[in-house]
Amino acid sequence: MLSPHLSVTFDAHDPARLAEFWAAVLGREVVDDGGAALVPGDDTQLGLRFVASQAQRVGMNRMHLHLTSASDADQRDMVARVLSLGGGHLDVGQRPEEGHVVLGDPEGNEFCVIEAGNAFLAGCGPLGELACDGLREVGVFWSAALGWPLVWDQDGETAIQSPYGGTKVAWGGPPVAPMRGRNRQRLDLTLAGGDPRAEVDRLVALGATRLGTGADGSVALADPGGEEFRVSFG
Repeated sequence: MLSPHLSVTFDAHDPARLAEFWAAVLGREVVDDGGAALVPGDDTQLGLRFVASQAQRVGMNRMHLHLTSASDADQRDMVARVLSLGGGHLDVGQRPEEGHVVLGDPEGNEFCVIEAGNAFLAGCGPLGELACDGLREVGVFWSAALGWPLVWDQDGETAIQSPYGGTKVAWGGPPVAPMRGRNRQRLDLTLAGGDPRAEVDRLVALGATRLGTGADGSVALADPGGEEFRVSFG
């Protein structure tokens, strides 16, 4: 299998502005990625990629980020940083006794700042988790697609993590809300070296569906849950 690098692509009305926000939140830099604004990750942290789109949002996103905290003061500082950069508080039905703080970025994409001491995200780094809607079969597919082990597989919920550690990608299991149009957040898989055609064929054999090919040579696929993702080759 080729060496994989995973990012999340966000549709954005102002990609540059949103990339600058997330770079400031995470302490990273913004780089150009063929017309998209990329906040690069590494072997242990997901990258974030922002592309221009005027599509209107319908309902809540089907994936959202979880940021970690080292202490109560660290959580408060992160919330204050988000607010100072143009983010805001969101009410998604969280209970008062829950320790995490739900926020939205400048375009309203939900994310959480998780309280200190969360055992599931211990050692995962600042961007601790990408939480997604999806059934167990989706987590199993992505585990095989990336060569990342399942680090959680219980009651229909799954999570995977790079062999190097870092950000977990999790699927919450049933019930899964029906999709309404194209998702504004999608996984983006970059592969280096090897035979691109053979790699796409491998993903299809694992359960993906071909959707099309982009002008840049990237391939659009859908995972077994019907969620679109992009494969590009570097």
